[in-house]
Amino acid sequence: MKSPQPHYSTFPFLFAFLLSISWVITTADQSHEKFLHCLSLHSNDSSSISKVIFSRNNNSYSSILESSIQNLRYSTIATPKPLVIVTPLHASHIQATISCSKRHGLQIRTRSGGHDFEGLSYVSEVPFVLVDLVNLRSIDVDVENRIAWVQSGAILGELYYRIAEKSRTLAFPAGTCYTIGVGGHFSGGGYGLLFRKYGLAADNIIDAHLIDANGRILDRKSMGEDVFWAIRGGGGGSFGIVLDWKLKLVSVPANVTVFTVTKTLEQNATQLIHRWQYVAHKLPNDIFLLVAISRVNSGQEGKKTIQASFAALFLGGVDKLISLMEKRFPELGLVKQDCIEMSWIQSLLYFGQLPTEEILLDRAAVNKTFFKVKSDYVKEPIPKAVFEEVWPKFYEEEGNYGIILLIPYGGKMDEIPETETPFPHRAGNMYKIIYNIGLAGEENLEFQKYLSWIRRFYHHMTPYVSKSPREAYVNYRDLDIGVNNKGKTSYAQASIWGFKYFKSNFNKLVHVKTLIDPDNFFKHEQSIPPLSSW
Repeated sequence: MKSPQPHYSTFPFLFAFLLSISWVITTADQSHEKFLHCLSLHSNDSSSISKVIFSRNNNSYSSILESSIQNLRYSTIATPKPLVIVTPLHASHIQATISCSKRHGLQIRTRSGGHDFEGLSYVSEVPFVLVDLVNLRSIDVDVENRIAWVQSGAILGELYYRIAEKSRTLAFPAGTCYTIGVGGHFSGGGYGLLFRKYGLAADNIIDAHLIDANGRILDRKSMGEDVFWAIRGGGGGSFGIVLDWKLKLVSVPANVTVFTVTKTLEQNATQLIHRWQYVAHKLPNDIFLLVAISRVNSGQEGKKTIQASFAALFLGGVDKLISLMEKRFPELGLVKQDCIEMSWIQSLLYFGQLPTEEILLDRAAVNKTFFKVKSDYVKEPIPKAVFEEVWPKFYEEEGNYGIILLIPYGGKMDEIPETETPFPHRAGNMYKIIYNIGLAGEENLEFQKYLSWIRRFYHHMTPYVSKSPREAYVNYRDLDIGVNNKGKTSYAQASIWGFKYFKSNFNKLVHVKTLIDPDNFFKHEQSIPPLSSW
């Protein structure tokens, strides 16, 4: 049998295609070399930028890149890598990187902790430079004035540790995952165990230093209130690089109380979850009571069940908490033996299941997984029958690795107008749903079926959550709900995800972006576009 003859009319096309690929690679290499030469011109004896530049042929390149990748979906051979990593020691290093990137047509991604769920702070399909803020992590706590300055490369654990070092009765309302970088966390709003009492992290930021696309270092006064508004909840990677943040610290008792009560389906978990919807968001601001739902072994050989864990932080003592719960949620059956009194910093260890306070300083201690997260907001109680409908999903193979979190709103969040910061999910929300699927030790291709599981779960919940728009939390980036085309997009395209994250605040963010970065230098797949990019 003869081999098929080549179709010679395809050769010109193939040749042109290969030539175009070669041109792209050559152009990227040339830009890379010119960029490095540009940076070398910024070196001097007092602050040599050459010490913090890592090209792909550098022995430390891979270890630095991998060090802060928290989602193993973006730690594969096929994942696009930066041409260069810069780990600045000074603001001048960031200014030089911005200047040289603009001059030679390279994009920038900025990473503080690497927890962004879609890898946007360290992945791009176009030639780019990674600015990793890992060396910019100083923290200055002023107990007398109840403020702190923290650089964007610090992690939450470091911030909490330094506050607790100086005071048992001061805290900051931010997340519980201690390896999250403060730069990204604050940029998207940032919530945690104290947010029903004090609001978001972004609500408690009183100043910042922003490096814009022109390399200027701007504080709150010089950047103006509109830009200051935008960087506190408008999402990272759109307006510039925030060097550091000035925080207003908040009061906590010397002792707080925590508890976790677990109930299975056989122990009436469905009814308790349904009842929780009516209770949790109306509780006093001093208590935060979440629900975590997952599949577990029932204790009988080979039998599985669904378990709901009701976990709480109360800013007060055990006796007052027991009295409160007996009045407001007696169905849970909380007793004194379920409760533990401890300091605020110890409560963070409790919720994170961490052994000692010192681990809060260890950026590398977290177990990395393949994961996908999606989010929803709930305005009206979900019928009990709906929960009963979704339990079978947990009995599917992929459901073994799923967890659903119900995060109560109300309290202080009802009091802050939705236009106060870009984060709009305030009054009117009973709770937030977090859908999470995650596992370690699997190949990325194997993870596709788990992605399908969480997407089907999310789709099933459509009738029971917020509508027009179906809201989502920007710090739980979700590329399923729309992307920019490498920074070029129409208003209609951007508004698909923009209104989900920001509601009507999206329009103001576009206005601010047009003022601070009209040429759209800072961009990624879900960045805020300026008017000039349409």
